[in-house]
Amino acid sequence: MSRIHSAQPDPRATLRSGLPDRYLTPDDIAEIFGVPIETVYQWRKKRTGPAGFRVGKHLRYDPADIRAYVTECKSLDRDAA
Repeated sequence: MSRIHSAQPDPRATLRSGLPDRYLTPDDIAEIFGVPIETVYQWRKKRTGPAGFRVGKHLRYDPADIRAYVTECKSLDRDAA
């Protein structure tokens, strides 16, 4: 008997081709940016990373906010160069 597994797409590839049409979790953000989950929580604590919001006790990120954050980082990097 063979099992059919649905492969999870690489979140970084998702960022390059367009973010999913759902709110993202801290785990998604960590995978997208290739950073440890602790970094995502530190960004939130220090208010230096992408904006997140709470749904009950769960932290979520709007894909539009992630796009804006990446655009801002790229712009700041170009200005600094």
